[in-house]
Amino acid sequence: MRAKERYEKALAWFEANMPVAESELHFENEYQLLVAVMLSAQCTDKRVNMVTPALFKAYPTIEDLADSTAENVLQYIHSVSYPNSKAEHLVQMAKRVVNVYGGIIPNNREDLQTLAGVGRKTANVVLAVWWNQPTMAVDTHIFRVAERIGLTTNAKSPLDSEKQLIKYIPEEIIPKAHHWLLLHGRYTCQARSPKCDRCGLQAICKYWLQRK
Repeated sequence: MRAKERYEKALAWFEANMPVAESELHFENEYQLLVAVMLSAQCTDKRVNMVTPALFKAYPTIEDLADSTAENVLQYIHSVSYPNSKAEHLVQMAKRVVNVYGGIIPNNREDLQTLAGVGRKTANVVLAVWWNQPTMAVDTHIFRVAERIGLTTNAKSPLDSEKQLIKYIPEEIIPKAHHWLLLHGRYTCQARSPKCDRCGLQAICKYWLQRK
């Protein structure tokens, strides 16, 4: 099966079976989204959603966060992974947004990546989720799922995977496709025990077809 056909069939299946696909993080604005995505690195969305209500109550604006210290922020996020570095990054990120960007979260990848703790994946998530830009954020789920299905081939890195994916996914659905692949990896195509018996992509999945 050629790549183009595999993509067409996969995207059609997702559209039919997962018409609503969106972030499971809780947020109300781009500031909250950025903070939540930063906290979600190597951590579950469920855990992040447990700590952000108190965090956002204490720091309702990015200016409030910029005026704080890593030590104070740590009190609210101590239960997430790597809390010390994330607390430091959050404060430094906020300070730069306030001092350099006038308190406005940048809406382009280049500027977002100048913020402490914000890499390409985090920037891509924020751009896709809040601004609906055609950016594909490749996390461990998407990297695994894309390779297993056969949407990517021998991807050496998340960036390599990202480039292969956006080559074949129509630009207008890239933000949604990101969530399709992520959620599929989170709940069906899991790392250790993929639920192949209940997956609707068996007919095109390289991993499944090779097992038969």
